This record gives sequence, structure tokens and C-alpha cells, in this order.
Amino acid sequence: MWIQYLIIVLLFAGAAFYVGRIFWRAFDKSQSGCAKGCGGACSGFNVDQIQRTIDLATQRQKAGG
Repeated sequence: MWIQYLIIVLLFAGAAFYVGRIFWRAFDKSQSGCAKGCGGACSGFNVDQIQRTIDLATQRQKAGG
């Protein structure tokens, strides 16, 4: 019976560590990039270029429609 409790405690501790690590990475300002742990790929997006593309598509849709 005590082995079952030990297994449950170990699983719970592992899950708590995993979730805690995700929260730590999400709010840790020393790491660059996003909280997904992808190594900074999220910061590679050029927001201004995306906005220009959206504006251009909107203008084309209005002119054609």
C-alpha cells in the first residue's frame, strides 16, 4: 500500500516541477524569446511587415470588390 502512495507522490512532484518550470520560463525576463521554449523564434516576426501585408490585402480587396 505504501508503494502506491510513493508512486503517487513521485508523479505529483514531477507534475508540479514541470508546471512550475513552465511558469518560471514564462515570467523569467533574463531569457530571450517566448515562453514556449522555442529558442527565440517568436521574436523573429516583423510586426510592421505583417501589418503592411494586411493593409495591402485590405486595399486590394476593397479595390477589387
